[in-house]
Amino acid sequence: MEDLKNIANNIRKDIIHMIYSAGSGHPGGSLSCVEILVALYHHIMDLSDNDDGMRKDKFILSKGHAAPAYYAILASKEYIKKEDLVTLRKYDSYLEGHPSNKINGVDVSSGSLGQGMSIANGMALEKRLSHKEGMVYCLLGDGEMEEGQVWEAFMTSNKYNLSNVVAIIDSNGLQIDGTVDTVKKLNHLSNKIESFGFNTVTVNGHDFDELIEALENAKKSQKPNCIIAKTIKGKGVSFMENEVKWHGKGLSEDEYKKAMQELGGM
Repeated sequence: MEDLKNIANNIRKDIIHMIYSAGSGHPGGSLSCVEILVALYHHIMDLSDNDDGMRKDKFILSKGHAAPAYYAILASKEYIKKEDLVTLRKYDSYLEGHPSNKINGVDVSSGSLGQGMSIANGMALEKRLSHKEGMVYCLLGDGEMEEGQVWEAFMTSNKYNLSNVVAIIDSNGLQIDGTVDTVKKLNHLSNKIESFGFNTVTVNGHDFDELIEALENAKKSQKPNCIIAKTIKGKGVSFMENEVKWHGKGLSEDEYKKAMQELGGM
């Protein structure tokens, strides 16, 4: 667990450095999902290939604006070069503001919210029909749960009993226009998802023990799975935590220095 915590802290430093270098980006929602990504890529996911040369476990970043966190985790697994991270959002860079499948390790281009679960269902069905091993993990934002397509996709997951699908909701309570409760309140979210036929559990999204237990249990489930991960937007940087203005915002030099000092990077 200490190794995972150290990786998570380094990922946070990479995120801050990338967004500062770019002068723009989405720090809040990138920082909130760090432990989720570290648990997946450094403990849970099988990154080896099936006989067709395709990776066994698939990952979809449905909340594509959290691309800095995604790129940092891919660099930690050597899918992309770490030195390329500082090119985020630069004119000639392949590391765009939202992920593209032209990037090594990225299965799906994403950014338009609400679409990830539909794609996850298609991948899971393909695995079943082709008798391939592997799980499909889809990371969504809680603001994204206001999209109708997500719920249509949940109905499809249930219809085909896609037990190899795991939806993970980064539930940090904030979105670009304010709090999720203010914009469109998600009352009894866990109960709603359970009523759609999912095995559903709520965990502390910054606690590796809870995350890993939930993810391991999901692999054994006979139903589609959803993990609601309660997180803090801007986690790890004091002046960003639970502040909606850091949904999409670059850092000044002073803010960059303060953030990196708090993360032990300077």
